[in-house]
Amino acid sequence: MSAKPTGRLAQREDGLYLMLDRLFNAPIDDVWASLSRPGGLAGWIGTYTGSPETGAVRFRLDEPDAEWEYVTILTCIPPKRFTVNIGEGDAARHVILHLVEGAGMTTLTFGQRLHSASDAVTVGPHWDYYFDRLVAARLGKPLPEHAHYHPHAEYYRELVVPKRATEPTH
Repeated sequence: MSAKPTGRLAQREDGLYLMLDRLFNAPIDDVWASLSRPGGLAGWIGTYTGSPETGAVRFRLDEPDAEWEYVTILTCIPPKRFTVNIGEGDAARHVILHLVEGAGMTTLTFGQRLHSASDAVTVGPHWDYYFDRLVAARLGKPLPEHAHYHPHAEYYRELVVPKRATEPTH
């Protein structure tokens, strides 16, 4: 698998986000299962415990020494989108996932709110790696090596923060 950085910065009403997209040759419900069910998550990122219906679960990355983290589910509209906070307090990461299906294909758009544009240097390679793992796992291909994503930092360091729609352009 060719690991290429894919993220972009976007201004949203509630802040600056790092956004990534992936396209799947699969129905939306199938992709949703890969993002929302413990069995679907297990092949590419980790697992969770608890009942999402309560609005909170505990999640753990499939990495050595990974800690369990609390996840607060803010919105969930199956199979189209969910918004969560991963972690607690000031360290919480605000994440959005949005799915759209058309012509038998499903587009996944992911976003993580950043505290500053410099956060993209670590956040971008992290999510490129995991979403490439998702693609590989769904295709039954070998999972990519994490080391291949370290050079992505330079790409993310060079991203330009877009101006807000209300800012003057002169």
